[in-house]
Amino acid sequence: MENNLPPKATTAMISGNPYQNPQKVLDWSRSDIERKLGFRGGRFTSPSNVLSLIIALLVTAAFYTTVILVQQKWPQTQWFAAMFLQRGPCPYPTMLLFFWALAMLLLKWRKLVFQQKVFGLSIMPQEPEFVLTSATAREVLDRICMLVDNPHHFVLFNRIDLALANLHNIGHTADVAAILKVQAENDEAQIASSYGIIQGFMWCIPVLGFIGTALGLSQAISAFTGTLQAGGDLTAIRASLTSVTGGLATGFETTLVALVCAFILQLLVSVMQSLESQFLDNCNEVCSRQVAGKLRLQAN
Repeated sequence: MENNLPPKATTAMISGNPYQNPQKVLDWSRSDIERKLGFRGGRFTSPSNVLSLIIALLVTAAFYTTVILVQQKWPQTQWFAAMFLQRGPCPYPTMLLFFWALAMLLLKWRKLVFQQKVFGLSIMPQEPEFVLTSATAREVLDRICMLVDNPHHFVLFNRIDLALANLHNIGHTADVAAILKVQAENDEAQIASSYGIIQGFMWCIPVLGFIGTALGLSQAISAFTGTLQAGGDLTAIRASLTSVTGGLATGFETTLVALVCAFILQLLVSVMQSLESQFLDNCNEVCSRQVAGKLRLQAN
């Protein structure tokens, strides 16, 4: 049987106490990105709303500071800075929601990378004749406890732990496959629900753009009314036309910024969902081969 545990962990397993060694191969309480930053970690790949908001506020402030500094140093970038600084109130919440969603996706990606590390750990004996019974299930559960600080913080180990605990306590092998299937569905629902706020932001951002468009067009129409009332006064006409073009710029550019942000988020969300879908497929494959497959051997 291949042994990839630390020496202290091996000693603990031999002694029969899987909890006496504080050193773990994967320690969620210390290695999860949110725990590292001092925040309560979200379940599996669910990001922390508070941490992501703090990151978004900092990045938004840094973004607008950079835009102002670049505008001051390179006046030719005035047109770009105007899209964010001179187009009414809508670009500010738009960028905040955009960076908030980006921060949540970044946290999800880091948490997913950590979750994927479980695939490098071996929890089943490598002997071909090994089968899962109510007795050997306890050995596998003890080994999982030696590898990680808490199996319920890991998608794969949580699924296996629930199934094998049932096998160890009740002894019905037929229930294991059913538990694995139900838990797989629960994991898919859990990960899908973690996109709820991000999907809400992707809906709100274009709406903010359309609100900016309505405000800009309203400003342009009001200014055009002043142009009509100016009569032959060329100075008044020029001033009112400036307001008209400014209102049109506000209307179109706020929508442009919002649609670009929503487009970027949609691409990133699609990529992230694909990665998490592949991760869940890998979990299903491991459970099928290393858990359900061993039960079939026993039945024969």
